[in-house]
Amino acid sequence: MSVEINNESGIEVAEESLQRLAAFVFESLHVHPETDLGVLFVDEAAIEQLHVQWMDEPGPTDVLSFPMDELRPGRVDAPTPAGLLGDVVICPQVAELQAEAAGHDLLQEVRVLLTHGMLHLLGFDHGTPDEEAEMFGLQRDLLLGFAMRERGR
Repeated sequence: MSVEINNESGIEVAEESLQRLAAFVFESLHVHPETDLGVLFVDEAAIEQLHVQWMDEPGPTDVLSFPMDELRPGRVDAPTPAGLLGDVVICPQVAELQAEAAGHDLLQEVRVLLTHGMLHLLGFDHGTPDEEAEMFGLQRDLLLGFAMRERGR
C-alpha cells in the first residue's frame, strides 16, 4: 500500500497517524495492499478553486475526492485488485472550524474527513437516505475500530 501525503496547507497534520488510518481502512475493506492513495492538504483558496472547478459550487469545502481506477471494496476471499484508488484533498482550515463546532480536536476531524473521502473513492455516496445511512454507518464503524486499534498500540 502506498499512501502519499503532501501538505501544502501551512497547518501541521499528524501524517503518521493518517497513514495508519488509511492502512486500517484498506485492510478493513479488503483493498489490495498494492493500491495507491494520494492525500493532499491545501489551504482555503486552493480548495475553493477545486470546489468551483470540479463541483461548480462556490466557497471552500472540507474534503474533495477524485477517484481514479473506480475500485470497490473487496471481500476476505477476494480483495479488490491493485490499482490507483485516487486522491483525497482536505482543507485543515475548514476542518479546524468544524472541529471547534463539533467539540473535538483537529486530528479527529481530519480522520473523519480522510475516512469519508476514502469511502467516496471506493464508490460510497450519501445522495439518498439509504446511501447516507450505509456510508455514515460504515464511516463510524471504521473510525471506532481504528480508535480501538490505536488505544491498543
